[in-house]
Amino acid sequence: MTMKRAITVTVNGKQYHSEVEPRTLLVHYLRDVLDLTGTHVGCNTSQCGACITLLNGEAVKSCTVLAVQADGGEVTTIEGLAPEGSLHPIQEGFWEKHGLQCGFCTPGMIMASYQLLKNNPNPTEAEIRKGLEGNICRCTGYQNIVRAVQYAAEKLQASTSEPVSAGD
Repeated sequence: MTMKRAITVTVNGKQYHSEVEPRTLLVHYLRDVLDLTGTHVGCNTSQCGACITLLNGEAVKSCTVLAVQADGGEVTTIEGLAPEGSLHPIQEGFWEKHGLQCGFCTPGMIMASYQLLKNNPNPTEAEIRKGLEGNICRCTGYQNIVRAVQYAAEKLQASTSEPVSAGD
């Protein structure tokens, strides 16, 4: 008999109360319990970055975080970046600059880019590459991803002097 644990997590601004097995990974909680399938399961070893979400405002690889560790916390997924249905400037950048092909790595790349731009609103190309080095893309060759992040940085700077915001 498996003992379940009650957790309360705010995901994309909505509070959820759930019972989970203590070994449930955050990525599986998001996908299987909350049906938020934008966060992808890639390698399950924290190598690829496809599962990046924000936990209490910091980017984490959700395949290495237990759902019980998020208890009482706030999680933002790719679905939460633009809750009104419009694209967040980072998402728009990936669209406009062809920063995706198959799209598998894209949610993790976007969430890692979000963290990068939150900490460094005007990164150099080298800083963008360094900021995304924990993410693997097997399709694009990364140049268009870098362009997408540059596009988003410019757009965010032009639209506001406030820090990047996830639908707050």
